[in-house]
Amino acid sequence: MSRSLNRRQFLRTGAASVASAIYVGHAVAQESNSPNEKLNIACIGVANKGRHNIDELAGQNIVALCDVDERHLNQAGERWKDARKHRDYRKMLEAEVNKIDAVVVSTSDHTHAPATSVALDLGKHVYCEKPLTHTVAEARAIAKLAKKKGVATQMGTQVHASNNYRRVVELVQSGAIGNVSEVHSWCNKGWSNGRFDACNVPVPSHLDWDLWLGPAKERPYCNKIHPGDWRRFWEFGSGTFGDMACHVMDLPFWALNLTHPVSVACEGPEVHPDGAPSWCKASYEFPAANGSKLLFTWSDGGEHFDIVKKTNGPDGKSLGNWGLGVLFIGDKGMLVADYGRAILMPQEQYKDFKAPEQTIPNSIGHWNEWVKACKTGSPTTCNFDYSGRLTETVLLGIVAFRSGGKVAWDAEKLMASGNDKAQQYVSKEYRKGFEVVGL
Repeated sequence: MSRSLNRRQFLRTGAASVASAIYVGHAVAQESNSPNEKLNIACIGVANKGRHNIDELAGQNIVALCDVDERHLNQAGERWKDARKHRDYRKMLEAEVNKIDAVVVSTSDHTHAPATSVALDLGKHVYCEKPLTHTVAEARAIAKLAKKKGVATQMGTQVHASNNYRRVVELVQSGAIGNVSEVHSWCNKGWSNGRFDACNVPVPSHLDWDLWLGPAKERPYCNKIHPGDWRRFWEFGSGTFGDMACHVMDLPFWALNLTHPVSVACEGPEVHPDGAPSWCKASYEFPAANGSKLLFTWSDGGEHFDIVKKTNGPDGKSLGNWGLGVLFIGDKGMLVADYGRAILMPQEQYKDFKAPEQTIPNSIGHWNEWVKACKTGSPTTCNFDYSGRLTETVLLGIVAFRSGGKVAWDAEKLMASGNDKAQQYVSKEYRKGFEVVGL
């Protein structure tokens, strides 16, 4: 049962909820489940973020657990004693296909798309952590597969469910700062300096290193990669882009109803083939509604564009001191926001400003949205159609950085031009047995 309503229709009619207005809906669950029935969920990755996701879904039936680390698997098994335990997600999905309704993927970035695609291909609802995928091509393939299968999907950008994000979207879309020509996003965090140095350390007995590598090429175990530092390596993670940009860039992406950039350039330290830089600054161009171009920037590692450094917040200090944030620049004013703050500037200009009427309902919770969608076919706000486009945009910044030049982007053809090195980073190769369905 497909439901769709574009943003302009919503703004004209005021009908339905904003979630239905912005995002493609989902098919009703195959069994026409009652909202009161519990989902049977399989979880791939059960430690750290995986454990958090399971905690948030504890009201459902956790029936299968999968992790390449036996210690984590057994710890989760102690809590979920009736859940069947597996080491290999492929074998789990094959064995549990008739026993599960939905799958949660909480692995390292490089395994997101392979695991998610198998679950989708089996017709299972999927919740996957951010970034949705490891490459631009994967993001497009996953979004297409999810749409084809008509299942409920959600990417783990939990802050999207916050009231503050909703109020910021309302402010921007109400015209409080006029037409937006620039938006700047940043995060001072930094994952960097992944290097494949010699590492004479035996594989821990509790870890199946070959399964952890999954789609990546075979290489010796190194504790500089696993368990805690894989984000530093291009082969497994996406640096700070992959860790934080899907959270921070999500806000302007939503507020401005963005789809695909037409170009991106990215600067930073010298490119290294193994790992992410200590900082980078990316500049995207999006087509704007009035036929002009929207400038959208991202910076991380504590380096900022001049506009961020030179614009002061209410405390008189540079916005660069905020750990992360988004600055919208319109022709009537500015709006700066983070996870919990939203400030119109200049403040004197907006001292008598009245906030627009609330049009976006408060969320029932990021995980609860997905659970409800699995059971009833209601929409989710970060389904793979939306989050696939967001992930593509985030990862195009990496394509530009690694290729060392500005990239013109043809979204329809998934082609990068203007830079001979860029196209190789749009996709990647996979070890046999860990391919992505649809690629």
